[in-house]
Amino acid sequence: MKYHLLKSGLLSLLLLAGIGKAEAQTDSPETGVPFLRAESTWADSVFKTLSPGERIAQLIMIPVYSNRDRSYEDSIAQLVEQYKVGGLIFFQGGPGRQASMTNRYQRISDVPLMVSIDAEWGLGMRLDSTMSFPYQMALGGIEDEVLIYKMGKEIARQCKRIGVNVNFAPVVDINNNANNPVIGFRSFGEEKENVTAKAMAYMKGMQDEHVLANAKHFPGHGDTDVDSHVGLPLISFSRERLENTELYPFKELMDNGLGSVMVAHMSIPVLDDTPNLASTLSKPIVTDLLKGEMGYEGLVFTDALNMQGVAKFYPPGIVDVKALLAGNDMLLNTMDVKTTIQEVKKAIQNGEITQEEVDRRVMKVLKAKDWQGLSDYTPVSMEHIHEDLNTSEARYLNRQLVEASITLLRNEKEILPIKNLAEEKPAYVALGAEEETAFQKGLNRYVEADQFFVPKETSLSKLEDLLEELQDYSKVIVGVHNLGLKASVKNFGITAEMNVFLKELIHTKSTVVAVFGNVYSLDKLEDLEKASAVIAAYQESELTQDVASQLVFGGVGAKGKLPVTINRHFKTGDGLVTKEGFRFSYVEPEAVGIAEQDLDGIQTLVEQAIHEKAIPGASVLVAKDGKVFYQKAFGYHTYEKEVPVQITDLYDLASVTKISTALAALMELRGDGKFDENKTLGTYLPMARGTNKEDLVYRDILTHQAGLTSWIAFWKSTVRKNGSFKWFTFKDLPSKRFPIKVADHLYIHRHYADKIYKEIMKSPVSAEKKYVYSDLSFILAPKVVESVTGQGFVDYLNETIYDHLGASTLTFNPYKQYPLDRIVPTEYDSLFRRQLLHGTVHDEGASMLGGISGHAGLFGNSNDLAKLMQLYLNDGEYAGETLIKGNTVSEFGKCQFCPGNYRALGFDRPRKPGDPEGNSAPSAPASSFGHTGFTGTYAWVDPENKLVYIFLSNRVHTTRENTKLYQLNTRTNVLEEVYQAMKGVMSIE
Repeated sequence: MKYHLLKSGLLSLLLLAGIGKAEAQTDSPETGVPFLRAESTWADSVFKTLSPGERIAQLIMIPVYSNRDRSYEDSIAQLVEQYKVGGLIFFQGGPGRQASMTNRYQRISDVPLMVSIDAEWGLGMRLDSTMSFPYQMALGGIEDEVLIYKMGKEIARQCKRIGVNVNFAPVVDINNNANNPVIGFRSFGEEKENVTAKAMAYMKGMQDEHVLANAKHFPGHGDTDVDSHVGLPLISFSRERLENTELYPFKELMDNGLGSVMVAHMSIPVLDDTPNLASTLSKPIVTDLLKGEMGYEGLVFTDALNMQGVAKFYPPGIVDVKALLAGNDMLLNTMDVKTTIQEVKKAIQNGEITQEEVDRRVMKVLKAKDWQGLSDYTPVSMEHIHEDLNTSEARYLNRQLVEASITLLRNEKEILPIKNLAEEKPAYVALGAEEETAFQKGLNRYVEADQFFVPKETSLSKLEDLLEELQDYSKVIVGVHNLGLKASVKNFGITAEMNVFLKELIHTKSTVVAVFGNVYSLDKLEDLEKASAVIAAYQESELTQDVASQLVFGGVGAKGKLPVTINRHFKTGDGLVTKEGFRFSYVEPEAVGIAEQDLDGIQTLVEQAIHEKAIPGASVLVAKDGKVFYQKAFGYHTYEKEVPVQITDLYDLASVTKISTALAALMELRGDGKFDENKTLGTYLPMARGTNKEDLVYRDILTHQAGLTSWIAFWKSTVRKNGSFKWFTFKDLPSKRFPIKVADHLYIHRHYADKIYKEIMKSPVSAEKKYVYSDLSFILAPKVVESVTGQGFVDYLNETIYDHLGASTLTFNPYKQYPLDRIVPTEYDSLFRRQLLHGTVHDEGASMLGGISGHAGLFGNSNDLAKLMQLYLNDGEYAGETLIKGNTVSEFGKCQFCPGNYRALGFDRPRKPGDPEGNSAPSAPASSFGHTGFTGTYAWVDPENKLVYIFLSNRVHTTRENTKLYQLNTRTNVLEEVYQAMKGVMSIE
């Protein structure tokens, strides 16, 4: 990239980021340093109150930790009160404790303290329970610098929230040495233009919020092989190289208003050949080069003066005065305040530095404090501090940054996003991990698959066994975990065993590899360039793993570009692009223009229902535009509160089964021209011929106006007057005659289903075509599907719909596949089955059919049910496949006989749109449709607003007589909260 193009690009960035012309015009010709743009009467007045010793103290910044005891906190207070230091730099601790300490120290300080922190990737770099944004190396892969500008603003907002005025970021070192032990992932990359553009955006974002940015580590720490924390790195290249490369981003940022610079601890003979003298202590480097030749007028900070790059050569106090004499303005991490002040006074007396020069630096510090708002200081509010630091808006921005950075380096035959799930049998492997990873959890949202774990030192024999086992899978998706971040860690923690396994796997299977660690680690994985797909995720966090899993299946697209060259296979600028929105993405509410706090009412409503024992727990999911923006679990499986509800738990869907199985199959057949709703039941079901059901038209059947009886209590005919079961109906143990499980210790006769069908055929049919909701036709639906297709009902559903969606948990009789702690129990049936129903269907008729019916019996979690509803919302299309053809779903979702009968074909619709007591949310449009379930379930789609809504609960626990969920109207009220939140749509660019 040419220099003049960079200038133009930066200007565009600043305009895009909202830096107005008026603000730009306030810059004086002499300087762009923000706090020097205007005179400060406050700084003048404060300066006049300071004694010579207090002025020196203004240049001192002492280290503080918020994770230590009260005596330590008191010792810092004593330094502040006694010596009147100018500032603090906070290190490890917590935000609440730090804010409290800041308030205390500011209260006892005559001049407000300049509070700083080293938060290169956000407060999470130093403080617990706070947010970490991507490392700078990841940010270097982002093409949209406006996102980084927004990150700078957000980090500044968080800093101000806890009373911080300076953030020692960005790192502008150009990492052109892959073996750099101290910078590496902290750099934006190896190209000076890219580093500069990213650093500029970060700097502008912070300083537009009046938090001072700090470019480090002057004059450039990117090409070293010694960590200055433990020694003094030697920089041996030429002055020309320094000017053309290392100094380039510093110059550009200075020209654009950089507020402060940090000087590194390095030996640079071409600038100052004094033996063992760090650049921090070098007058030729700080005064002559930085302040003189480069004309920098902002604040100059030393790097920490307790680092071994300087501390091993000079004691505390002495090193500080040497740094001041070199030209630094602020002494960072002064470890002996008393000695430092004394030594500076001596230097003034000896003529090594003048009082006037000290005063000029003090005035700069005071003007910076004024610009930071310290002239009108108010204590940090302690209320809601954790919530304010972890907002949904910030989380969404973080997600955007990660999505924009993750880099796809290989995608052979466009393997990603993975398509045609019905044809796949994937396996998920965690390489370097011993338990389920966030990456695997994320992948499981798209399709549940077998998981494997390969600890770092797994024996070769076990590796061989696993490799053989993995040959049975169509694709293997590997996450590489627990890698070292620094080059000083041998091979970044990649063991020989890991390499042997991955190399063999790549050569024998279609393999997708996602590397969660320092991007340079890719060079240590043998034959990685031969994998089917390679994802560079830059670091290991739950968020990066979450986003990477979405990239694999197309929830998000790949956008990032590699900011460094790894080897001849993976070079700077590499990065493939894939399409987003192929399947569900999982996001914050802000991604669909909704403020998270506007959804707080959902939790209130669900917790009210739990508190009033309408339900013991629930799972709620809402998606808009194919983005799942709300997915939470509440409460417990039962009122005993032993098993908390998880979003992956399976619920008995009850009558939602009708639209999820019978109707799904009939619509699929209709799309294929094998079913016509204008034909009769007798057309498709041989057993109906010659009965009073033969001529019932399916359009009437599916709208519940065919005259069918509402329901039949089939189980009652199995019971004797004394309460025992008739001999030919049930047994407590399975056998050839009684093989079908109805519930625990209850098995039904193998031919009893025939009796049920006969009873349905004998039931009366009303001649009056009026709406009467009936289960009977849906009980018959599996037989209709089998008659039309010649295929079993369950197999047909799996092969034509569920397998394509990756809806792994949509299943009958879940006890056969899932542990009971993943299945939410329903009612304690005291009349028929006389037990708590757990893993078997609640509906009596469905249970007598072996748990498989078209009216009830389906189980599933909210996520998989949402996939099916999204298919309906998309009018039969999902993930590039048309599963239900011919606009069938949209036709079936319409009212057929309005106004007399409000039902759609198989689907429920708003009975009275706008009615707060109705069967749908008052704001749900008339075009919306779905179904409710007796057990407390609800599935709904809104084509106008592109919404999918799922509410799963077990309101029948412990008894179906509990109707409080209906009385509270929780299910529809929750959806109404979404509509109300949408009315306050946010503008998020």
